[in-house]
Amino acid sequence: MMTVLFFTVAHNGSISPRTPEELYHCSAEDLSDFLGFLDRICSYVGTTADLAEAAEHFSAACREENILYAEAILNPTHWPQFSLSDIISAVTEGFDRGEAAGGADCRFTLSLSRNQTAEEADALVSAMERCRTPRLAGLSIDGNEALSGRTGDRFAPAFARARELGFGLTAHAGESSGPEGVLDALECLKVDRIDHGVRAAEDPALLERLAAQRVPLNVCLSSNLALLYRAPREHPLRQLLDVGAAVTLSRDDPMFLGALTLTEELRRAAVFARMSEAELLRCQETAVDAAFCGEETKTALRAVLEAFRSRS
Repeated sequence: MMTVLFFTVAHNGSISPRTPEELYHCSAEDLSDFLGFLDRICSYVGTTADLAEAAEHFSAACREENILYAEAILNPTHWPQFSLSDIISAVTEGFDRGEAAGGADCRFTLSLSRNQTAEEADALVSAMERCRTPRLAGLSIDGNEALSGRTGDRFAPAFARARELGFGLTAHAGESSGPEGVLDALECLKVDRIDHGVRAAEDPALLERLAAQRVPLNVCLSSNLALLYRAPREHPLRQLLDVGAAVTLSRDDPMFLGALTLTEELRRAAVFARMSEAELLRCQETAVDAAFCGEETKTALRAVLEAFRSRS
C-alpha cells in the first residue's frame, strides 16, 4: 500500500521532505527514522476520497506492470486521521473501482505495529470482523523489532482470533530482528507466511525447518540491499533457493526505491542470485500458493503461469 503514497502527495500538492534516493538513509537496527517518515507522508492523505483514489491508482499501476493480482499491506497507525472502518471502506472502494476499470485484482492486509498493546490488537481484529469485505484478506504485524524486542506472546491471542475468523496471517520478521523474530512468528503467531525472513539464514536449523514446512518467505532483494545488507554478497537469496525454501520476490516499498517495477526486481534477482527462468517461475507459483485469495482466483492465476511455461 505504501506504493500509492507519492501519488497522493503529488495529487494534494504537498512536497516530500526527501528524495527517493534518501528514503532509506537509516539502519535496520533502528527503523525509527524511516517509520516516522511514513507517519509524515501518510498525514498528507486528507480525506477518505483521497485514500480511495490512491487505492484505485495502485490497482491501475499494478496492471500497467502486467501484475494480475496484488496484496498490499496497510498499517492503520500511520493513518490516525481515519477510523478503521473508514480505512477498510475507502481502500475496498478504490480497489473495486480499479479492477472494474481494468486494473489488477487487489486485496489488502491490515497490520499491527509492534509497539501497540494487546488490547489495541484485539480492537483491530474486532474491526476487521465487523467491517469485513472481500478485499480485506488478512492480518499482519510490522515495526521496529530491534527496539520493541520479542512481542509474539503479546499478539498471539489477536492472531489466533483472526485465524478463527478465516483471515490469512503474515508478519514482518527476520529483517530488523534476527532468526528469533522468524521463530516467534512461526511459534507464537502461527503465521501462514513471512515477509522478509531473510535472516533465518543465520540459523541453519530454522532454515531447514522453513524449507521442510514450505513456509513462504516474501523476499525483497532491492530493499534488503538498501537497508539491511551493506555488502551485496551478504544477502542470502541464493542460499535460500539452494536449500529449497519457498521464496517469493517482491519490492517492499517500490516508490521509496525509485519507482522500482516488479519486472526490474525480478531481473535484479535473476542476475544477483543466478536464477534460472524455472526458478523465477517457481517463485511466482509460490506467490500464488501463499496468496490470501480463494481457490478460484488461484486456479486462474496458475493457468496464466502454465500458459507462459508452455510458450517458453
